[in-house]
Amino acid sequence: MSRRSARFLIAFALLAFSLSPACKLRAEEPAIVDFENDLQPIFTRFGCNSGPCHGKARGQGGFQLSLLGFDGQQDYDAIAKEGRGRRVFPGAPENSLLIAKPAGKTPHGGGKRLDVDSPEYQTLLNWVRQGMPRKAPSAATLQSITVSPPSLILAASQTQALTVTAKYSDGAERDVTRLTAFQSNEAPIAAVNENGLVTAGQITGDAAIMARFMGQIAVCDVMIPRPEVIPAEVYAQLPRNNFIDELVWQKLQRLNITPSPVCDDHTFLRRATTDISGRIPTLEEVNAFLADTSADKRSKLIDRLLEEPEFADHWANKWADLLRPNPYHVGIKATFNYDHWIRQSFHDRKPWDQFVRELLTARGGTFRDGSVVMFRDRRQPEELTTLVSQLFIGVRLDCAKCHHHPFEVWGQDDFYSFAAYFSKIGRKGTGISAPISGSEEFVFTGTSGSVTHPVTGATMTPRPLFGEAPPVVEGQDQRESLAAWITSPNNHLFAQVMSNRVWADLLARGFVEPVDDLRATNPPTNGPLLKALGEHFRDSGFSITELIRVVANSHVYQLSSLPNETNAADTRNYSRHYRHRLRAEVLLDAVSLVTGVPQEFDAMPPDSSAKQLWTHRSDSLFLDTFGRPDPNQDPPCERMSDSTVVQSLHLMNSEKLYRDIGSDNGTAKSLADSEKSAEEISAELYARVFGRKPTVEETALVTELLAAEGAVRRQVIEDLMWAMVNSAEFVFQD
Repeated sequence: MSRRSARFLIAFALLAFSLSPACKLRAEEPAIVDFENDLQPIFTRFGCNSGPCHGKARGQGGFQLSLLGFDGQQDYDAIAKEGRGRRVFPGAPENSLLIAKPAGKTPHGGGKRLDVDSPEYQTLLNWVRQGMPRKAPSAATLQSITVSPPSLILAASQTQALTVTAKYSDGAERDVTRLTAFQSNEAPIAAVNENGLVTAGQITGDAAIMARFMGQIAVCDVMIPRPEVIPAEVYAQLPRNNFIDELVWQKLQRLNITPSPVCDDHTFLRRATTDISGRIPTLEEVNAFLADTSADKRSKLIDRLLEEPEFADHWANKWADLLRPNPYHVGIKATFNYDHWIRQSFHDRKPWDQFVRELLTARGGTFRDGSVVMFRDRRQPEELTTLVSQLFIGVRLDCAKCHHHPFEVWGQDDFYSFAAYFSKIGRKGTGISAPISGSEEFVFTGTSGSVTHPVTGATMTPRPLFGEAPPVVEGQDQRESLAAWITSPNNHLFAQVMSNRVWADLLARGFVEPVDDLRATNPPTNGPLLKALGEHFRDSGFSITELIRVVANSHVYQLSSLPNETNAADTRNYSRHYRHRLRAEVLLDAVSLVTGVPQEFDAMPPDSSAKQLWTHRSDSLFLDTFGRPDPNQDPPCERMSDSTVVQSLHLMNSEKLYRDIGSDNGTAKSLADSEKSAEEISAELYARVFGRKPTVEETALVTELLAAEGAVRRQVIEDLMWAMVNSAEFVFQD
């Protein structure tokens, strides 16, 4: 064969092969699969790396993945290197357990997760066929995600599909809706399914739909207003005592909800007194306030209550729940000194930023400087990190200690960099020797100490969660830099988390619940108002007194709890006051005031009130029944706010309450021995117990009972008092 003929045959063969199916298949081979960008989203979307499955601490069935795919290298090694030949089998990719189990071809504890004709199945198959590459050439990194539309207004039962778009470092955008996890914070208002389809419920209100894709989060705000539109002039005519009212009315207008009318005077008197001073009004206060006809008597009442010593004890008692440790752990004297420091700070009306700075940078001895007891109780940087971040900036970092926070941006780097601020705390003394721990301990600025990342082993440098903190100067206490960052006027979370707490205490529900869990995926019910309230708190010099004053003077705070036809289902937007049970200490002090018999507490002087107790270990069945924290809990302690059958049974059957009502030194005996008429007794009983005048029917009932044949005057008054103390009107704040 000539050379020319040979060249012709070779060219013909190459042309024929280029037109063959085999060559066409090779030309259309899929792009290299990237483990991070292509596989990890599949494992997350179908729950493979979730807590109940292979993402839990010890994995599942000998196969462990990082929770929600936050450690790509660990996951790659677990799949591609461990158990090779079982999990991945390049010789027969379809037989790889990684593919066969989720496809239902092999028994799988998690059940069938993928269809063989789904794009996710094909992606897994291609990855194994390609030799399990770790990275695709020039693979971009995920930068952010967006959800579209970002906000929705839906009618009841209406649906709307969401679209999630991922943006990468090379400028590319990709629709990742199919691989996104969705969650609603209020499913009865607006639910969402696994495909991102939002369905409005039948309840008026708003909800937040969270979209999570590979550690990135976006939120869609959904509002379901009432179908009946309220004329704009209705809202224009509503009273506006300050900026709070304007921002609440704006939200109600969007929902087509109208607020309840203002509460009457006796309701406001009892509400303000229990909220601000932690006690019920006295007989003299009730009579004076109800007789006062001045237009500004409510604002004058608020001003007076804010100056009372009871105000300081009441609010100090709230923070004692969050800060005060178990005396059997840190020592009785240390706990007493810590409580005294907290209480004295509120009596001094100390600005909140000063309070927090003094606490975070505390130095000295536990017998003389109460604020240092926090560092005696919490001895590890990690323990201080979770306490400080939760209480003072409303960020719960517990999850980030072990893995990336599933609903936030915080990871282990953030946690341990924050913890590094507490790495050089020096201590001198006996230390903890529970259950006695009686010796004094000194806390000072140490010269050594570090925090190590548990995974990388790196020594962490102190760094705030966001923004910039003052640099740590050589020889300076690192905590001073942290305290300056936390209390900075530029740290919006510092002002907002305290504003949210105070609002929740006064309005019975925070803008954000739980009150110390501020994050994008737990949005406030009224974001503009929380922002404005935080700015007002900051501009007032972080004055708690002024914060309470502006809230209590708002028209919103003074609304009645009685619903109207538009707001009966509203429990989030403050269109009416939300009734709630009185705090345990407030209720017990109220019983003492009504019966005229003071309580006696261990390790307390005579005539002490319940809100002045320096430890929850003071014996009181009443306080335990009504939800004071378990004394064995670590702070911050959660209170039980629900009403229970046990509480009702206690009020009906308490031997202590029976003795107090029937005491020879009590109110009932005093009224029975007086020359007062039935009408006067009725008026005094209702003023003392409920803070109001009796109705005509109530006065008639008291008169009838006292005048009944064979009635014993003292016994009737005791029975009346017992029944009134057991009523919802006494136990609940209206």
